[in-house]
Amino acid sequence: MIECKKEAILKELVDEWIIKWESLKQEIHHSHTARDGKAGDMMNKGIQLYESFIIKASNGQDYLVENEDYEILPINAIERLSFIKSRPSQYACYRQLDELFIETKKRCARLRLKH
Repeated sequence: MIECKKEAILKELVDEWIIKWESLKQEIHHSHTARDGKAGDMMNKGIQLYESFIIKASNGQDYLVENEDYEILPINAIERLSFIKSRPSQYACYRQLDELFIETKKRCARLRLKH
């Protein structure tokens, strides 16, 4: 298991990450509502934001290793992320990415209490 870095999951850092997602999330939601075809590109930015946080918060490689367990990741996160990457422009993938952000934020809070 790849453990998380205690200093990388401080509340302030996690909140900063979530604020960036919330801003992007609004744009993605608007794009889906307007059906303007821009959701896929914005989703790729969201995927990048999610992965970069996981990488920075973990004691591992400079990239996500798909067959590894990360302490910071919620259940089935790698499989869910793979699904999201395969169809980033779909609304269901947007909802799934949002859930990953929410669950990872909660997981960080639990890990802060543990460490």
